[in-house]
Amino acid sequence: MGSERYRDGFKPTLHDDLIDLPKRWKKSRLIFVNSMSDLFQDAVPDDFIRRVFSTMEACPQHTFQILTKRSERLRKIGASLPWPGNVWMGVSVEDARVIGRIPDLAAVAARVRFLSCEPLIGPLENLPLKGIHWVIVGGESGPGARPMNKQWVESIHRQCQYDSVPFFFKQCGGVRKDMTGRKLHGRTYDEMPCLTTIEPPLDMRLSLCGA
Repeated sequence: MGSERYRDGFKPTLHDDLIDLPKRWKKSRLIFVNSMSDLFQDAVPDDFIRRVFSTMEACPQHTFQILTKRSERLRKIGASLPWPGNVWMGVSVEDARVIGRIPDLAAVAARVRFLSCEPLIGPLENLPLKGIHWVIVGGESGPGARPMNKQWVESIHRQCQYDSVPFFFKQCGGVRKDMTGRKLHGRTYDEMPCLTTIEPPLDMRLSLCGA
């Protein structure tokens, strides 16, 4: 990619010098944590993960979004992590084979828990949406993109409507995503979680009450 930090390609590499970087940003930002990798993959030490969470806890001016496919590790270590209200935690759910990631996500005390159904490569019926606050859906894009059936998207949308979960449709995808757009039913869907209606987890409520 022409960047010194990616000189080893996608070999897991820890950049300790970047952990405290958000502390220097005074103006609020939306930060996608570790967007080129997975914070909960096996190659990342527990201590490194805890340091990242410590920084997020120290930066309430920012909103941090984390996405993982390693839901089992998330659930295991999540009980020992701080979960400030500015940390949104999500799991990738691209088809029914990995639907088991959702209960793992629901078990952690994140204020906002979300599903990223992107790239959507298969149907997702009977999603367990209890404890889920946001669903993002999108098709795969770029050379060799696998096709997405709009009926899959419509099914997820209906499930979100039934359970009153905000629904965000990112793109139809395809080899030329600029040609397919991001409309469903002739309109765009840009729904976002409403923090004022999401009740904090019990341990967070106790903290807010000074218990």
